[in-house]
Amino acid sequence: MDRRSFIKNAGFVGVGAAASGTLAAPAIAQEKPKLNWRMTSSFPKSLDTLFGTGDLVARYVREATDGQFDIQQFAAGEIVPGGQALDAVMSGTVEMTHTASYYYWGKDPTYALGTAVPFGLNARQMNAWFYQGGGNDLLNEFYGKNGIFALPCGNTGAQMGGWYRKEINTVDDLKGLKLRIAGLAGRVVEKLGVVPQQIAASDVYASLERGTLDATEFVGPYDDEKLGLYKVAKYYYYPAWWEGGASLHVMIAKDKWDSLPKTYQSILTAACQAANGAMLADYDYKNPAAIARLVRAGAQLRPFSQEILQASFNAAKETHAEISSQNADFKKIFDSQTAFKRDAYLWAQLSEYTFDTFMMIQQRNNAL
Repeated sequence: MDRRSFIKNAGFVGVGAAASGTLAAPAIAQEKPKLNWRMTSSFPKSLDTLFGTGDLVARYVREATDGQFDIQQFAAGEIVPGGQALDAVMSGTVEMTHTASYYYWGKDPTYALGTAVPFGLNARQMNAWFYQGGGNDLLNEFYGKNGIFALPCGNTGAQMGGWYRKEINTVDDLKGLKLRIAGLAGRVVEKLGVVPQQIAASDVYASLERGTLDATEFVGPYDDEKLGLYKVAKYYYYPAWWEGGASLHVMIAKDKWDSLPKTYQSILTAACQAANGAMLADYDYKNPAAIARLVRAGAQLRPFSQEILQASFNAAKETHAEISSQNADFKKIFDSQTAFKRDAYLWAQLSEYTFDTFMMIQQRNNAL
């Protein structure tokens, strides 16, 4: 019997059985309906690791469902600008987006906690908190109030502190500095005299070249190299104390998520978790070679001074306390992250820190 005849006959038997009250509808039809969803990205295709993570999710889901659940991803600007990706989901323009939650902190500062806040969790800690510490459940309590369900989907690891047209040695050097910076960090650096700017990645190079920007942060060596920022701002500072482990999410209209068969929910969840780990591995592999190329091209690496880091830490604590006193959702989630962070860094001092420090010494001594 060929496949078409089998399906036809199976359907006939199913109808007959349903009529007799012994079987509802064919199980396969219930579990694997044909769905076509659209996912808008906050990233351009040129940033292949960021955009590519969304493509990876779509491919995993498509393959796991034999093409029955098809997700088509669109780059930033193809449907809506990258910064309006979540709005497109909320309005029903698309079913889902791959984006950074902190892009929407202007709606509510609580959104920042889904990606990164100044002096927050690093990448491994963020994933531990998401998956084992109930962190993503807490976030979904908040997102759900806005009709959204979210799954972690990507992490950059610790980012670089950005490109500066002049050296920054003291807190006084920050005063009046026009810095392109994302998320809640903009409110923190204002306390240090910085003038935060919200400028799309595509406009950063020209703004630095013209001097309308003094500095910009973006991601790290691999992505920054693609933007060519080292050609117009040679001082490359580290670390990005505002993004110790920036996480991305797939954000889905909650009514669409709730309507998915459990099978599809499980497949999409697994696809996002797999892509989450793949993105971090991708950056960990690509950034070492990229930083070497940038230095050869003339980038001048500079650490932020302890004075600047301490002043920034104090400003961040003050900012977090201010927001927590006014926003119950922010306080609930921030307190959960902070409690885990205390224990996580106690453990890291015994394990990762001591091992990595020893190995870094061997690397500097050319012993590896």
